[in-house]
Amino acid sequence: MENKFRVESDLLGELQVPADAYYGVQTQRALNNYKISNTRMCDYPEYIIAMAYVKMAAAAANTQLGVMPKEIGDAIVKACQEIVDGKFHDQFPVDMVQGGAGTSVNMNANEVIANRALELMGHKKGEYQYCSPNDHVNCAQSTNDAYPSAFRYCFYRMNKHLEKALRDLIVSLRNKGEEFKDIIKMGRTQLQDAVPMTSGQEFNAFANNLEEELANLDRNAVLLKEINMGGTAIGTGLNAVPGFAELCTKLMSEFSGDKFEKAPDLVEATPDTGAYVSYSAALKRLAVKLSKTCNDLRLMASGPRCGLHEINLPPMAPGSSIMPGKVNPVIPEVTNQVCFKVIGNDTAVAFAAEAGQLQLNVMEPIIVESILESQTWLINVMNTLRTKCIDGITVNADHCYEMVKNSIGIVTALNPYIGYKASTKVAKEALETGRSVYDLVLEHGIMSKEKLDEALDPKAMTASHDFIK
Repeated sequence: MENKFRVESDLLGELQVPADAYYGVQTQRALNNYKISNTRMCDYPEYIIAMAYVKMAAAAANTQLGVMPKEIGDAIVKACQEIVDGKFHDQFPVDMVQGGAGTSVNMNANEVIANRALELMGHKKGEYQYCSPNDHVNCAQSTNDAYPSAFRYCFYRMNKHLEKALRDLIVSLRNKGEEFKDIIKMGRTQLQDAVPMTSGQEFNAFANNLEEELANLDRNAVLLKEINMGGTAIGTGLNAVPGFAELCTKLMSEFSGDKFEKAPDLVEATPDTGAYVSYSAALKRLAVKLSKTCNDLRLMASGPRCGLHEINLPPMAPGSSIMPGKVNPVIPEVTNQVCFKVIGNDTAVAFAAEAGQLQLNVMEPIIVESILESQTWLINVMNTLRTKCIDGITVNADHCYEMVKNSIGIVTALNPYIGYKASTKVAKEALETGRSVYDLVLEHGIMSKEKLDEALDPKAMTASHDFIK
């Protein structure tokens, strides 16, 4: 047992910690206490990296301000850099859902960094008299400023990956818009025939609709770059020397390459969750639009014999255990489900934000878990939707054109050519007899076939032009 464990102590007493672990007693208590989500901090590398940058900036600031011995500060900075470079991530096993307002996450980082710094200085793990998780790694900090500063930066870093996945999806949709630009189809409102359009216009509309979300995500991500380092426990700066807040923020910007701003009122900033509510709402807005797009794809692909059958989605899996030959739109379906989860996560964020009391919001862990889950799932599902669905979509052009010709709605496109009265007469007869507008126009000699086909040309029906009656 002596070879497998070391004994560490805290306020509650002694506890065995695995001898080779870089984390310490408070992390071990969190492991014992929180078996909740089965999602751990180490499942989100950007979270660990963001925390390392916070601790790196704090140690460097304390060293420059003469608060911390240079040897210890330099060792902490080096340990943090190793974590940024991808080392020791498995040493962050704390459950994402926990009590304590993030203290377990903060102490997990403090302990791992302290123990690695001890090794760098030639000491053994647990010899905290030489580098303490609390006195040195956490110097001039509290969980209440270090923790939110870290997860704010984590959200910001994850947002970059999210926007890339969204941009890639938009490009794929635009490619389909170009590919299908000359394919005529029937547009619909309230699931009823409306007026003709092209499949290219439809896919370009999908792309434009989603492109708006890039700007919306950017607007809200900027709010995440205001941090409250130096506020310590409740924003009053207790235990931080004058100038720490400003220097720590400056150094965090320099180390990370991303520009941060110190919150103007640290007391206000400590319990404030407004930025998370806004950013989560941006994720929800993206999810709503993405889900609507997938609803449309499933409708357009319905069939193949008894549905719209306008487009073909790439077949990804057999669709039934009992119905031979059935292939389901599984990729849009899974995208819909992810979007539902993101919408639900936004509700959790709103409740958690509202639950804050006085000088701290203790519900921040569920905010972090919800937003990171939403970001991760959206990234994964947008990449899946793009590569396993959008890129492989084909259009049944002949079928789409036949539906246009047989539609009552086509008469609206003919109205500028033959007039409202004639259009109404043709539409009424088509409804009563079940015959096509196309055939009736020709039968009654209202237009020649040449002029009718010209009027039904995609460019004629879907763009502004001069009418010749």
